[in-house]
Amino acid sequence: MKIVSIAVGTALAVIFAVTASPGWAAAKPAAGKPAPSCAALAFRPVPAGTSDGEQTAGMYRSRFARLELRASVQNGAPANYYIVAGGTRLSAAQGLPEAAANCATLKKMPLPQAAADPCTGDRFTMVVAHAGDKRYALLYAASGSNWRFCNAGTF
Repeated sequence: MKIVSIAVGTALAVIFAVTASPGWAAAKPAAGKPAPSCAALAFRPVPAGTSDGEQTAGMYRSRFARLELRASVQNGAPANYYIVAGGTRLSAAQGLPEAAANCATLKKMPLPQAAADPCTGDRFTMVVAHAGDKRYALLYAASGSNWRFCNAGTF
């Protein structure tokens, strides 16, 4: 009985010491830290021979959003890739702000011009840019070493 109470007391002392230490508190992220204004996420394509229908190629989740790269697969081959945010497919952005174009340039992607349809390739990059209160996702596909702009949307 005495050993149990000593073990419980020691465990409580360790828990109190860990939670009260300033190093532990400093490891937590700042509550009011804003989202980055520009980011690039790399994705691989869905594997060959995947079953037909909608397939997820990759997913990125942060405290600000959940972004997915999905593919429409027909006859075991991806026919088109697109972006899904929060479970909803992004609709095409009507116009992109200068901040989105600057972010694409900063991440070494071509300027977003005419959208390519369908969007296929062997590598993908999603550029995420913040302009004011809106967030933009720009999808790029590479075939070999040639990158091309596929589409963009707001989330």
